[in-house]
Amino acid sequence: MSVAKISELTAESSKSFEDAVEKGIRKMAKTVDNIEGAWIKEQKVVVKDGEISAYRVTMKITFVVK
Repeated sequence: MSVAKISELTAESSKSFEDAVEKGIRKMAKTVDNIEGAWIKEQKVVVKDGEISAYRVTMKITFVVK
């Protein structure tokens, strides 16, 4: 029997939403094993002087607990 846990986090990138997702998963993988997937809950951009300065994603990451 498997037991899964879900953690929510927000990650940011100056490049793209995809880069923000990859950064968030990479960071989480440093402290958690057995990541199974991620659900993107929210996407947001930060605007400064009429230009996008950052891409932010809030996601829920699922991992199996051993």
